[in-house]
Amino acid sequence: MTDETPASAEALAADALDAALAERVAELEAKLQLRLVRAELKAHAIRAGMVDLDGLKLVDTTGLTLNDQDEVDGADQLMNNLRRAKPWLFGASTSSTSSAAAPPAQAPRAKLATEMTDAEWQASRAEMLRRL
Repeated sequence: MTDETPASAEALAADALDAALAERVAELEAKLQLRLVRAELKAHAIRAGMVDLDGLKLVDTTGLTLNDQDEVDGADQLMNNLRRAKPWLFGASTSSTSSAAAPPAQAPRAKLATEMTDAEWQASRAEMLRRL
């Protein structure tokens, strides 16, 4: 016969389950921290003008930590160092704004009669009849 009672066996099983769950929570927290660091680095890389975000694979993220505002400490300095070490990863400009182009020019179009007021339509009709 064993010295363990059913209650102590259940307590040992509960302790083992508790330890396994605590280990799983710690593992998930580490994964979440890594994802947040990567997302913040992507945002900083885009602002720094990185052309290809695959260049972030060259960055060692093990020593990076998040501050109280969930921002990577030293990310700007990291991007500056990466720009100096690997300039081909970055575009020519360092603008933090989007580089959207102006919409293409369109030829002016005549105002439709359905878009005119009655007075505008009368004036336009009179002008058209004078040209004929």
